[in-house]
Amino acid sequence: MKTILPVIVIAQFFCTSLWFAGNAVITDIARELQVGQDYLAHIASAVQFGFITGTLVFAVFSISDRFSPSRVFFICSLIAAAVNTLVTLNGINAGQLILFRFLTGFFLAGIYPVGMKIASDHYQQGLGKSLGFLVGALVLGTAFPHLLKSIGAALPWQYVIYATSLLAVVGGVALMLLVPDGPHRAPAAKFKISSFLQGFRNNEMKAVALGYFGHMWELYAFWVFVPVILAAHNSYHPESAINVPLSSFFIIASGSISCVMGGYLSQYFGPKKVATAALLISCLCCLVSPLILLTSSSLLLLIFLFIWSMAVIADSPLFSTLVATSAPARVKGSSLTIVTCMGFAITIVSIQLVGALRTPENAGYIYTLLAVGPILGLIALIKKSAKTERKPQPESLSTPPSPYR
Repeated sequence: MKTILPVIVIAQFFCTSLWFAGNAVITDIARELQVGQDYLAHIASAVQFGFITGTLVFAVFSISDRFSPSRVFFICSLIAAAVNTLVTLNGINAGQLILFRFLTGFFLAGIYPVGMKIASDHYQQGLGKSLGFLVGALVLGTAFPHLLKSIGAALPWQYVIYATSLLAVVGGVALMLLVPDGPHRAPAAKFKISSFLQGFRNNEMKAVALGYFGHMWELYAFWVFVPVILAAHNSYHPESAINVPLSSFFIIASGSISCVMGGYLSQYFGPKKVATAALLISCLCCLVSPLILLTSSSLLLLIFLFIWSMAVIADSPLFSTLVATSAPARVKGSSLTIVTCMGFAITIVSIQLVGALRTPENAGYIYTLLAVGPILGLIALIKKSAKTERKPQPESLSTPPSPYR
């Protein structure tokens, strides 16, 4: 059915808007709870840690392989939406807010990687393109709360939370009603506690996973600190008057375009080559960031952040494609989930590291630390490609063997 991919994409977009719902209203929450602006890193990490815990549980018990992925997506979207609304309760304290964001992240584990599993069960040909649309939806969902905050600036911050929860419910219901289990869904293997690690026996998947981990070191730290970078620019150059929520939305959302572009390019050049190129460009952005972040030109800063945002996410659907195609079919969902789990664990380290080390004095230089991940990822991908090229190729079957050998 031609409607299946659009429904998956829209459902993913609606449900993942829960991800950064807290980040979009952090200024209001910090003011209400009387906590510092550095609380942003803790809120972001709470969601990430919840997601990591959830993906680990889902992977160990092979949830998306043993049960209907569409049903898993639906149930998790309802629970995540309900937990998300709890942050609006009167009298909530800073510790409870962290807990609710953690639980939201936990149930997002049944949305993002499960959505990729559903897409891979429906689309084997052109999977890179399909996942490009899907991750593009994740990017839009991640950015969307910033847009809601900008549009409803005069409204109480709770409306952003209510809106994202409502969208998540709609997305989960739509996917459950309109997307059946895919024709390429393999019967799950007999439950085994270590089955989620089977994919790592494949050397190709190991190299791809390392590339993905390097990408994740940079990605979420960049997304979390985009509003911080813009706010810092405004404070140093008051005449610029950048609209931080609206600009943050457009900068982060621009990555959805590169996800789709990367998916189409992968059909011509292969997902690994396109992913490697994107990882290289985002690495260069990390390294040259001090030259741009210290500029007084708002236009130059915005252009640079748009380029960085498009490069930093373009490889994400391609790494997921490579994991899905290199993992054993019966544990494909668990392989996607555990690799995602490990990647998001890395994001906590980079977010907390940048948050802890960043000061007004080094704010223009601190983001060069994000280059470490892409550099290590590129090394893993290039080493694997070099080994593949050196591997002796089998003789063509179309050439008959010589009787004189």
